[in-house]
Amino acid sequence: MALGSVSRRLGTKLFPALSSTPRLLHSHATSFGFKRVNEEDKARMVGDVFTNVASSYDLMNDLMSAGLHRLWKDRLVSKLNPFPGMKHLDVAGGTGDVAFRILESINKVKLRGLQDVFQDTLEAETRIYVCDINPQMLNVGRQRALEKGFGEDGSLVWVEGNAESLSFQNDSMDGYTIAFGIRNVTHIEKVLSEAHRVLKPGGRFLCLELSHVGIPIFKDLYDYYSFSVIPYMGELVAGDRESYQYLVESIRRFPSQEKFASMIANAGFQKVEYENLVGGVVAVHSGLKI
Repeated sequence: MALGSVSRRLGTKLFPALSSTPRLLHSHATSFGFKRVNEEDKARMVGDVFTNVASSYDLMNDLMSAGLHRLWKDRLVSKLNPFPGMKHLDVAGGTGDVAFRILESINKVKLRGLQDVFQDTLEAETRIYVCDINPQMLNVGRQRALEKGFGEDGSLVWVEGNAESLSFQNDSMDGYTIAFGIRNVTHIEKVLSEAHRVLKPGGRFLCLELSHVGIPIFKDLYDYYSFSVIPYMGELVAGDRESYQYLVESIRRFPSQEKFASMIANAGFQKVEYENLVGGVVAVHSGLKI
């Protein structure tokens, strides 16, 4: 990719076989950025952050990434290979960015020649569920969907819910995505377990997340930009320096690419791999439920 990517597939020998008793990894269960907080307080505090930034969330994403977040999400969806009739769950996707891309991809498949007797049935069965714990973020997404003309056929379903305890049935989804959301949860391992539970056998898990830069000089520049520029930008554009200070800190608290990949494998996924973009500024992680 023009962005610069490094893919790595992780062999099974990197991860020990699962024991009968799952091993819980509380990687940042009591952290809020660099602060230590009571576990039961974290969800509320994160909720407050996203309530504060909901109205300016997409604008700030454009500014902070110089628009690159759009290409990163395109890459995420390209790995999903959406198809008409699929049942897909996009978690922490309140503003609709990933869901809209999935629907656009499905529409392109239709235009390329899905002209048989099953077309109408497949169109009617397509469901993209957008699940977010924050109602303000969902409201932004619903409004954007109306403006773009998405979901008028019922293909978009908006659900307020917690990634750690989903309301969806076992083996009910063809795909699962989460973009820039998993680092904000209280228990990463619970989110991964729920993702595995709701996916059908053969279903793909995909996670796009800000990650860890490994190139020393680039890392220094990235750290300066993160801690000196982004909070100032948040104060200037969104009137909220503290929320963006938290968001920067939460990136540094997130597990490394290798450790997060091991957590995905421990949740039961196979063929776990990740792809670094922009030197590790972001990574796309994937796994299959078999």
